[in-house]
Amino acid sequence: MDRIAMDRGIIWRVWLPLIAGLYGLGTLFLFGPGPHGPARIIGLLLGLIGLGGVILSRYTLGRSFSIIPKATALVTNGIYSRIRNPIYICGEIFLVGLVLILWRLELLVILLVLIPVQILRARREATLLEARFGEAYREYRNRTWF
Repeated sequence: MDRIAMDRGIIWRVWLPLIAGLYGLGTLFLFGPGPHGPARIIGLLLGLIGLGGVILSRYTLGRSFSIIPKATALVTNGIYSRIRNPIYICGEIFLVGLVLILWRLELLVILLVLIPVQILRARREATLLEARFGEAYREYRNRTWF
C-alpha cells in the first residue's frame, strides 16, 4: 500500500509537472510570439535547465515540500547539498528563459519584482529552519549557497 502511495506521489510531484512543463515550453518555443533566433534558443536552454532544476529539487524534497514553510525535515542531500533554495534559483532561470523565448521585455519587470520576493521568502524559511534545527541548520547554511 505504501509503495502505491509513494508511486502516486512521484507521479504528482515529478512526472506530471515535468511533462506539462516540457509541453508548455516546447509549445511556446515553437509557436509563441517573438523572433526566432539565437536569443530564443538560449531561452529554450535556460528554460529546460530551470525546469529540470525545479523538478529535481521538488523530487529531492519529497514530502518535505510545502507552499507555506513548515520545517518538517532538514533536507541536505542531492541538489540541496550545494544550494539551500534551488527551487527559487531554478524558477528564476526558467523565467529568464521564458523572457528570451517570448521576447517580451515587460516580463523582465515581473522577474525583477520576483527576485526580492524570493529573497524575502528564503530569509523567512531560514529563520524558521534555524529555530527548528538550530546548529544543524547553521552548519548547513555555512556550507551551501543561497
